Amino acid sequence: MDVLETLRRICLALPEATERISHGAPTWAVRDKRTFVTFADHVHGDEHVAFWCPAPPGVQEEMVAVEPERFFRPPYVGPSGWLGVRLDGPDVDWDEITEIVTEAYRCVAPKTLVARLGTVIDQ
Repeated sequence: MDVLETLRRICLALPEATERISHGAPTWAVRDKRTFVTFADHVHGDEHVAFWCPAPPGVQEEMVAVEPERFFRPPYVGPSGWLGVRLDGPDVDWDEITEIVTEAYRCVAPKTLVARLGTVIDQ
């Protein structure tokens, strides 16, 4: 399974999600404006294949404390509460990744698009 292609499929399934290259990495945004996922494959000096995304307040700290082998505080955006999620482990749970990406989308998308999530995810 190609990790980038699977992540791309998850991100682009969300309402009005777009993809572009930002700082040398594939990045997904809402309406080409608000970033909700950035792929990190050694582009920023990362040692892991991962993605970064915004998280609700307190989530980054909790997830990093509970599972530091899977979650981390990414450079640059970590101080703003973004979460780093490793994708290079042996047992990547794509259902959980879908939930994390969807929550990141909720953090930045307008309410009108968030309201459409139930119909998109149920398909």
